Parts: sequence; structure tokens; C-alpha cells
Amino acid sequence: MKLMRLNLGLILGAVLAGAMPAGAADKVTFATNWRAESEHGGFYQAIADGTYAKYNLDVTIRQGGPQSNERALLPAGRIEFLMGGNMIQAFSAVKENIPTKVVAAVMQKEPQCLIAHPDQGFDTFESLKKATLLIGKGGFNSYYQWMMADLGFTEAQVKPYTFNPAPFLADKKSAQQGYVTAEPFQIERQGGFKPKIFLLADFGFDTYATTIETRNDLIEKNPDLVQRFVDASTIGWYNYLYGDSKAANELIKKDNPEMDDAQIAFSIQKMKEYGIVDSGDSLKMGIGAMSDARNKSFFDKMVKAKVVDAALDYKKSYTLQFVNKGVGVNLRKP
Repeated sequence: MKLMRLNLGLILGAVLAGAMPAGAADKVTFATNWRAESEHGGFYQAIADGTYAKYNLDVTIRQGGPQSNERALLPAGRIEFLMGGNMIQAFSAVKENIPTKVVAAVMQKEPQCLIAHPDQGFDTFESLKKATLLIGKGGFNSYYQWMMADLGFTEAQVKPYTFNPAPFLADKKSAQQGYVTAEPFQIERQGGFKPKIFLLADFGFDTYATTIETRNDLIEKNPDLVQRFVDASTIGWYNYLYGDSKAANELIKKDNPEMDDAQIAFSIQKMKEYGIVDSGDSLKMGIGAMSDARNKSFFDKMVKAKVVDAALDYKKSYTLQFVNKGVGVNLRKP
């Protein structure tokens, strides 16, 4: 009887041990650069479907917004990971001696585009040189400098963009900036027509976008944590694009009630159509892929456009340590 009780105790202990996690999940905060939207979907997916939990991560997503400055929280140690915009921000961090790096690039193509009216002779990117271009200050100081330096666009044709489509809708000879995943949908809703879309990435603006950044000290002291976050986020993105995204979309709408199902569906469809997340190098190396050649190409273009200084050691802005391993490629579906 003693032996039986002992064996039962050992079995019960083993069952309980198997039900318990090996250790407490690592708590990390990931700050985004805008309010919740489909363009953040893979991160919400990894929470919704338990992928982060499987990687022993307890992830909190902290929303960004127009009046917030999540970027300052990363070097201060208040967050572990940050969603960057494009590589210009990472170059600026090197210039300012901010000890952070890009560890993955969710988007192979930045969604930045120019949007024009149909049936107005704007059938090619070159034809936009005849249009009045509504460009915001940030865009003018970044991609538009490249458009002038490399493609022959002029400052004279630019008017300020107020993040309101009304001026564009009123002037059929104008084109406005936007994200291919967002503004065209609003223009269709308000204007009642499908606009012409020109994705800057398809014409040579080859930055990565929606990057994952972290601190240099975290890379050095806890590379396993960084790797788990990158891998789990990557799988989250595959599941969001190619699996059931309903639960993730509900989390997005909970964080940002301005999002609706139609806008979300449009954004997902455009991310797939234009290969925003999954194209080029990611097809073999996995979502999040980066390369030295691609970063050098973009850096050289920004130097030519006088956006960044040629003396900048841009290689300090990123690392390939955590990407290009084919994580999740088996989850891609036609």
C-alpha cells in the first residue's frame, strides 16, 4: 500500500508538473507608432492565438498616437520593443547616439503611396510630374527629397497635405500622399470612385517599414528574449495574413474603436495584393527579413537626396542576428 501511494504521488506530481509552465512568462511591452490598425495585425494575432504565450512571453501592446512619443520610452528602459516607421528613423538614432537597433522588418515595402484621380491622364508615375502634389511636412523631408533627387519632381508642384482628403477630392488635377492600406479606402467611401495608386516602393523607394526595434543592451544581455519576440511576432504575422484573423481584429477594434470591419478587410487585402509584408526576401527567409544590400541601397539614396549624412555609420542601425531563418514560411498559404 505504501508503494502504491508512493507511485500515485509520483504520477500526480508528474501530471501537475506537466501542467505548470517551466517558468513565469517574460513580461514585455511593445509600443506601436500609431493607433491600433490592420497594419499592426500580426502583433495582435500573436496575443489572440496564444503564440506569444507559447514562446513564454506576456506581451502588452502600448498604442501610439498623434500626441505620443513612444520612441523616447525605448532608450529610457520603459519598454522592451518599439515599432519603428522606416529606416530613416533608425539612421537618425545612430546620428543621435541612441543605443537602439532594428532587429526585424515586418514590411518589405513601405505602404507609402501617391493617390491620383482616374481618367485625368495620371496613368504612369512619370505623369504625376504634371499634378499638384499634396504632401505633408514629414513626407516632404523624406521620400519627396528622394523623388526630387532621383526622379525629377519639383518643389514648386507641392502644396501642404492636411491629412484631410477634401482638397484632393475637389481638385481632379491633384494627387495626395497616403498609405496604400488606408487612404484609398477613405477616398472610395467619400468620393465614390476608385483612385489610381502608385506605391513608392515599386518605383525605387526601397526602405523597410514597420520595424521592430530594441535596445543594444537587451540584444547583448538577453538575446534569447529578443529572438523569441521576433519569432513569435513573425508567426503572428503569418497567421494574421493567411489564417483566421477574427480574434486579432476584435482586439484591434477594442483598442481603436474607430476601426471597422470594412477598413480592416481592405487593409489586409492591400497588404497581400502589393506584397507589403510578404514579398521579395521574405518569401524564402521569412517575414521580418532584411539584407545588408537592401539597407545600403536605401542609405545611398538618402545620402544622394541629402536626407542623411554620407559619414553616418548606418550599419549600426540594424542587425541581421534575429532574422532570415525561415521561421513560419511553412504557414504561408496561396
